Amino acid sequence: MNRLIGLLAGGVIMLNMIVPFSAWAQGERKVIMFSGIVVDGDSSYGVRGVHVYVPRAGRGTVTDALGYFSLPTMVGDTVVISAVGYKTHKMVIPRREDNAFSVMINLKTETTYLPEVEILPFPTEELFKEAFIALKLPDEEKYRNMERNLAHERLVRMSAAMPMDGSLNFRNYLNTNINSIANRNFATTLPLLNPFAWAQFIQSIKRGDLKKKKNN
Repeated sequence: MNRLIGLLAGGVIMLNMIVPFSAWAQGERKVIMFSGIVVDGDSSYGVRGVHVYVPRAGRGTVTDALGYFSLPTMVGDTVVISAVGYKTHKMVIPRREDNAFSVMINLKTETTYLPEVEILPFPTEELFKEAFIALKLPDEEKYRNMERNLAHERLVRMSAAMPMDGSLNFRNYLNTNINSIANRNFATTLPLLNPFAWAQFIQSIKRGDLKKKKNN
């Protein structure tokens, strides 16, 4: 009698092990190869480094340089697609007749508005008051000197009188070499025999350019 009861119990245990296995083999928990491309919004540019993972199974992957990924999943798994600067996207693996499921996922940009931060040079209001009271403003003569030194005409004259620096000297050297190479097959002309140069010289005298240079 005890032997019969033991055989029945063993049969029940084996039946409980065989039924879930047969149900899984029939496709209730079938493995689906989940693959696809993650793009930026409605564009066709793939997003690199996007995390594609199944939280319940504890496995996942990341997209490559073109935004492509491939991950084995089970039917009914919830897949989370997340990346920095984008809204998290979730989807559930549906039941399919084949063993592959491919999608194109459009991630939406997530804009985070941070609260305004005002940076002050003084940590406390008392220190600001002390510094404001001790502040010495420039007098009128200093203001006039600053306006005179920063006048547009004065700055233009100073920039025109500035000597050439290293970069300008190098550029002048290159231009001189280029002109000499370009004109090496031409005869050298004297400016004194150039009628156009004489015409420009006469016009400059009529305009008084020499007097202006002497006054400056």
